[in-house]
Amino acid sequence: MGQFRPPVEATELPGVFRYGELLLTRNLTPGRRVYGERLFSQDDVEYREWVPERSKLAAYLKKGGRFFPFLPSSHVLYLGASTGTTSSHVSDLVPEGRVYCVEISPRSFRDLVGVCEGRPNMVPIMGDATRADDLAFLVERVDLVYQDVAQKNQALIFSRAMRRFSARWGMLAVKSRSEDVAREPGEVFQESSGLLRREGFRIAEVMRLEPYERDHAMIVVERV
Repeated sequence: MGQFRPPVEATELPGVFRYGELLLTRNLTPGRRVYGERLFSQDDVEYREWVPERSKLAAYLKKGGRFFPFLPSSHVLYLGASTGTTSSHVSDLVPEGRVYCVEISPRSFRDLVGVCEGRPNMVPIMGDATRADDLAFLVERVDLVYQDVAQKNQALIFSRAMRRFSARWGMLAVKSRSEDVAREPGEVFQESSGLLRREGFRIAEVMRLEPYERDHAMIVVERV
């Protein structure tokens, strides 16, 4: 456990802190790590290092991402939660809200359930992100959809979830090689953005995530 001198600095983004080059979130479960991240304490508050090489959302912030629609009371639908690395940081960001964590892989889901223990605002759901209607009996209306699903038709899956759950904001982590391994990533990102525009969403930002994530981009949208 480290002690910060000088102190941790709050950023302009709710729930995100900084110390030098490190990004941090306030740990909702003090004393517990999720993926081996470093823990730091200051004034009886514990913070978790948010590692951009392990989290596309952190990579987006490190690259200078400007749109960050998380509030302490936000309800978030997280599609493709995997073992819970990024979704646990989202849990830190929305201590008064809820994170519905959807994962289809049984192996990843077992780890995700362990992460959710002790985090009352995380709801693990074993389900298929492509079947938004099947999630409706467990998921209430949400403020934001965050998606990290490595398969074809990522933008279409995302669009359907945004509409099904009446989310105003959305963040889509696009893996270009999952769409078409032979195409240039920039073309895939442009195509995904174009589909979302045709679906009626405003594109707030498109951010490539290199060097933290190769052939990935974060697309931030608003439903208008």
